[in-house]
Amino acid sequence: MKVEYKKEDKLLILKITEEIDHHSCEKIKKRADYEIQIHIPKKVIFDFSNVNFMDSSGIGMIIGRYKLASMFGGKTSMINVKPAIKKVFEMSGILKLIPIEETESMGGTEFEKCI
Repeated sequence: MKVEYKKEDKLLILKITEEIDHHSCEKIKKRADYEIQIHIPKKVIFDFSNVNFMDSSGIGMIIGRYKLASMFGGKTSMINVKPAIKKVFEMSGILKLIPIEETESMGGTEFEKCI
């Protein structure tokens, strides 16, 4: 997973670089939790541009990070979600909590002002 933190906006971008399944979830959870606790961002964005497969364990992983970010007063969203993974999110109802944002609406180098 690649991590980018924009201090001026308190924006944490977690770019997942592998398939999300039972085996990879624990590693992703640990790294995401660490980054959220270190930076205490106002917004956490999960970038799914390199994810082609996700099973149900990925839903739990995303909801757990949503709860952690919320405890610190942050918001969570997702970008670059492929259609097959979007269907998994739609069926689970997770989109009621964590929206999928369009990257075009995020403008230039900044995704969103988070302060």
